[in-house]
Amino acid sequence: MSTLAPDRAVGAETTSTNRQPKAVWAVAFASVIAFMGIGLVDPILKPIGEQLHASPSQVSLLFTSYMLVTGVAMLITGVVSSRFGAKKTLVAGLAIIIVFAALAGLSDTVTQIVGFRAGWGLGNALFIATALATIVGAASGGVARAIILYEAALGIGIATGPLLGGVLGGISWRGPFFGVSVLMAVALVSIVVLLPEGPKPTHHTSIAAPFLALRHRGLLTVSLTALLYNFGFFTLLAYTPFPLDMGTYAIGFIFCGWGILLALSSVFLAPRLQRRFGSLPMMGLSIALFAADLAVMAAFAEHKPVLIIGTVLAGLFLGVNNTLITEAVMISAPVERSTASAAYSFVRFAGGAAAPYLAGKLGEHSIALPFWVGAACTAGAVLVLLAGRAALAHIDDHASAPHSVAEAEAITVGD
Repeated sequence: MSTLAPDRAVGAETTSTNRQPKAVWAVAFASVIAFMGIGLVDPILKPIGEQLHASPSQVSLLFTSYMLVTGVAMLITGVVSSRFGAKKTLVAGLAIIIVFAALAGLSDTVTQIVGFRAGWGLGNALFIATALATIVGAASGGVARAIILYEAALGIGIATGPLLGGVLGGISWRGPFFGVSVLMAVALVSIVVLLPEGPKPTHHTSIAAPFLALRHRGLLTVSLTALLYNFGFFTLLAYTPFPLDMGTYAIGFIFCGWGILLALSSVFLAPRLQRRFGSLPMMGLSIALFAADLAVMAAFAEHKPVLIIGTVLAGLFLGVNNTLITEAVMISAPVERSTASAAYSFVRFAGGAAAPYLAGKLGEHSIALPFWVGAACTAGAVLVLLAGRAALAHIDDHASAPHSVAEAEAITVGD
């Protein structure tokens, strides 16, 4: 899961963003709904497994299929948007989500839901990869305000997704899927009506560009770091509801707390720590603290209060790291920012797609083992980052310089 870096490492303005064109608010609203999908299914994982007679590893495939397709689809989002334009790409992504979310709600087996979540991942990739560029291009008040607005949308979506999933899941496990479909339909109408057609794209992106970009050691280092800590992240997200063994409302509130801390640390804490200590030290420290958090959860896996506190506290570490590592992606290699983001998202999501299934499978044998594996993989991310630090030594110099509008428009997220 990644947030994007603010438009400035030296601190973005936090002035009001209320005076924005309607088109900006339409895309921001749709972004909130899209990011809700990250944690929406957490509260209903156990009900789905119980009512459809599926094991934890089978249910965790809801995350695996979603992540795998999202990661692979990131390779084509630049190709699509550079040929058809931002508005058509946004509308296509929303339409795909509407259809597949509704189909997931109509499913009768876990296998069907897993397949429809894969389709959902395609739509989410198309939408998310285009949303920021659209907000930056249409917003008033400069790039910094546009990115603050986008990060606010991301944070609201991540925090409210589990809460909405808990409320609707309390009625039926099908409720969250239908809820997303309805809300996305509203978002689609708002974008069709309020977002004007942009100029026809003049530059076409090659599908091979992300693979070529990974030849740069800095970008490869950051991508592999994210791949490894994503094992810990998705162990937390996809597996923790099972040992917690609580109701949908309780799970929803717990992961809502996680999302709130993630959003606050991403927007407010990360820039301050970066200014004082630098990007690489804070990335390494936040990942190491997350690994320690998972290790504590493993050691006390049978104690629910420890799991609850560990889950919520993880949002603090993940928020700081996600902001810093995404900015590092943008300046880690001499390639277009959109290309760097596509390569990074492909590695971390497509490669990390096995994590939810692995966690569920291990959890069927030992309640603590998934957390131990997640902690080990996350600790491995710190080692990869340290090993490649020479190729990333320049990122703080670049981070202190103001970014251009073109750079900001190219930043994308895959979560």
